[in-house]
Amino acid sequence: MEMSELHRLAQGIIEGGALLLAFLVVIAGLTVLVMYLVDITQTEQTIRRNYPVVGRFRYFFEHLGEFFRQYFFALDREELPFNRAERSWVYRAAKQVDSTVAFGSTRPLTQEGDIIFLNSPFPTLEEDTVEPRPVTIGAEHSKQPYTTSSILNISGMSYGAISRPAITALAAGAGEAGIWMNTGEGGLSPYHLQGGCDIVFQIGTAKYGVRDAAGNLDDDKLREVAAHEQVRMFEIKMSQGAKPGKGGILPGGKVTPEIAKIRGIPEHSDSISPNGHMDVRSVDDLLDMIERVRGVTGKPVGFKMVVGQLDFFDELFTNIHHRGIASAPDFITIDSADGGTGAAPEELIDYVGMPLNESLPIVVDMLQEFGLRERIKVIASGKMISPGKVAWALACGADFCTSARGFMFALGCIQALQCNKNTCPTGIATHDKELQRGLVPEEKRKRVAAYAKAVARGVGVIAHSCGAPEPRGLERRHMRVIEGGGLSHNMTERFPTRSIRSEYGQATSDRHS
Repeated sequence: MEMSELHRLAQGIIEGGALLLAFLVVIAGLTVLVMYLVDITQTEQTIRRNYPVVGRFRYFFEHLGEFFRQYFFALDREELPFNRAERSWVYRAAKQVDSTVAFGSTRPLTQEGDIIFLNSPFPTLEEDTVEPRPVTIGAEHSKQPYTTSSILNISGMSYGAISRPAITALAAGAGEAGIWMNTGEGGLSPYHLQGGCDIVFQIGTAKYGVRDAAGNLDDDKLREVAAHEQVRMFEIKMSQGAKPGKGGILPGGKVTPEIAKIRGIPEHSDSISPNGHMDVRSVDDLLDMIERVRGVTGKPVGFKMVVGQLDFFDELFTNIHHRGIASAPDFITIDSADGGTGAAPEELIDYVGMPLNESLPIVVDMLQEFGLRERIKVIASGKMISPGKVAWALACGADFCTSARGFMFALGCIQALQCNKNTCPTGIATHDKELQRGLVPEEKRKRVAAYAKAVARGVGVIAHSCGAPEPRGLERRHMRVIEGGGLSHNMTERFPTRSIRSEYGQATSDRHS
């Protein structure tokens, strides 16, 4: 073959290769364009909507991580504040996909302090199961008591700390699931009301939404809020698990004109709540405020706090008996020291307050000892994102549970830890419109409702295994606490049922009757 023929052959191969490469580049470009258009127009996945094309790699790597982690990276149960196994359960529950697991549990069953439920040799048969028993808050002591059978409700997240689409989706999902939503300390927005859910209005230390020009509690504004039929209860926020002794912090970048109007503060300036109520400096002040709010609104009133110095409860319950049982709060929300927040000093998050696994049974027992267990309902809050945790709280004596971060995961939160920077990639804790567009309330509301229902269903599964007909039939005798060495003892040994003090009566009705 002559050199000229070889040259032509080589030239033809090069030209053909170039055309093929150009064709492949065009095809790749068109593929990327189609993927881009699909991603920005779909409404189911926030990450893909906010980060078209490249967002797809998250799911690819997440899939590969299932195989790589066992050799190189963190295991499913090692991350904090919520590990991958916990988050994955919420994601699956919210998406209504198969939440069963195979081969065996990855949860250590010998970890000191953890609990195990005691299955009955005679579990509740399906035909014998019943719906969760309704509980009434404020019975006989408020003009408009609140009755609900909800198990897990949405904890306080204020409009400002989280976005408009997030509030809208949560409210609509809560309405569909038949649970309540707490406003957080940021006041009542129109988006809370749109979903048709029951609402607990939280009164924070800055009294946003119910304050006068000087920052004092305003009775007329309280009446305006209470006039909404959806607002069923009022919660006075004394402290928050993640930052006891510190007020709420909302960076100025999140204080939009609308949020400023709802809260009654200047636009674009840091919203920093006092570290305590200026008008509540004693137990008597707290009881005075509870009676004032209940008298103005006619609705049940309670308070929220992370438990610290226990003599507070001794004094509180003693004073209630001196003043009369009608003066008592209708409920107490016990927050855990490992609760969540959008922004807080690390020293408070890490070192201050009691975790719920100790504080909840202590407070419940003190209520029993003072003969107030039936009068004051108990709400447990703090990392309540899975059926096991919620079942534990109910068995310890809680009447209800609430969660914030569990419902954030249902909305699509990926635990990016950007809540305080206005850069949340899933549009939940940001007011950046470009990031918010990824969160489509019409889609996410379904996941919120599905998650709430899945938790209630899961708690029921545990209850039925223990022989109880419904979730509120769980008791401490149904649990054992793991000790060092992997052995365990019954929960009733660690926290035995207390008798009511003689000065407050000889008997009290059982909460499960």
